[in-house]
Amino acid sequence: MGLFNKILGNASEVSPEQLNEKYRRLLVDGEAVELGFKLLRDTFMFTNKRLILIDVQGLTGSKQEYRSMPYKSISRFSLETAGTFDLDAELKIWISSENLPSVSKKFNKSINVYEVQKYLAQKVM
Repeated sequence: MGLFNKILGNASEVSPEQLNEKYRRLLVDGEAVELGFKLLRDTFMFTNKRLILIDVQGLTGSKQEYRSMPYKSISRFSLETAGTFDLDAELKIWISSENLPSVSKKFNKSINVYEVQKYLAQKVM
């Protein structure tokens, strides 16, 4: 079921230690990954200072886009929980005054989306 969830675009949790080691070049002094998730090739992580999205592009994956969103730039977010037939939950994040969400990520049922929402609320509010 793990590969099936990844194909559908559902995120699975990755340990902060692994992400801190792998992406330490992106982090500033005093910054650390506190929560992270992996899609098929993409990664997104919450640090103590910002949200970082890593978009792996192309067939070989050698090209990557790193998007950084300071928590103070997040104007709102929403959480849609999984249902009986809808097997994934979805987190949407809006930056500044945008009409459409800048970020939309799906989580499988193994992720406690309420904890992700609580974490984000603590950083944004």
